[in-house]
Amino acid sequence: MGEIAGNVVIIGTGPAGISAALYSVRSGIETTVIGKGPGALEKAEKIENYYGFPEPVTGRQLIENGMAQAKRLGAKIVADEAVGLEYADKLTVKTATGEYAADCVILATGSPRRAPNIKGLAEYEGKGVSYCAVCDAFFHKGKDVAVLGNGEYALAEAQMLLPVAGHVTLMTNGAEPMAKIPPEITVIAAEIEEFAGDQTLERIIFKDGTEISASGVFVAVGVAGSVELARKTGAEIDGAAIVVDGHMATNVPGLYAAGDCTGGMLQIAKAVYQGAVAATEAARRIRQKNM
Repeated sequence: MGEIAGNVVIIGTGPAGISAALYSVRSGIETTVIGKGPGALEKAEKIENYYGFPEPVTGRQLIENGMAQAKRLGAKIVADEAVGLEYADKLTVKTATGEYAADCVILATGSPRRAPNIKGLAEYEGKGVSYCAVCDAFFHKGKDVAVLGNGEYALAEAQMLLPVAGHVTLMTNGAEPMAKIPPEITVIAAEIEEFAGDQTLERIIFKDGTEISASGVFVAVGVAGSVELARKTGAEIDGAAIVVDGHMATNVPGLYAAGDCTGGMLQIAKAVYQGAVAATEAARRIRQKNM
């Protein structure tokens, strides 16, 4: 099968992402899979309910088998961290080390992570606490804001805020920064006691007794999940799930989602099915554009 003009970028190397890669690359589409670090599946010691394995298989073995299969078929797998996603003329995936323009993007990084258990964080969601800098930076123009996190994703959010906010502080909540922080961003490593304010967030209090003023806090702990990336494009979100149709398409042209990030049954079989559907539909879209 000859290659078709166009490309797909898949974010996530779990069952949904690798299943999508298998269908995409076999459709003749240039396929890149981006992922870094182990997912939840790698922690599974014994999987007995997935088709085709007479004996229990570990999550790690299942992941390694899938990635080897995708590579053999011609998919390019990049060990990198996705930190942003933009939609203009084309979709563009931003990573810690570069950018990837794509005709279609499939989000498949699993279910969203839990926010840290810090007093006031949940109470001020939508009242100063945000999970998307590109969505809400405008509301804090010229004001002091903070980003909660210590990795590349947190740094990317902080850099997104720099041209808009009056001052940006990166709060690591007791963790060591895992990215090189430029001098224009203040770093506070102290553990956070609580978020406080009247009707909206006004200040952040630390366990060492110090505090700072902030009109907004942007939560960017760990790596960017599918839901966080989807929000940046204006894709519809329902609670903690990305809204998709029967073809795994979001409301953003060319953007698809598959696996745990779409909600419902959190099972490998479902993730593999949705990955296959998303890739098939992405390939169909690219073919139609070439007609």
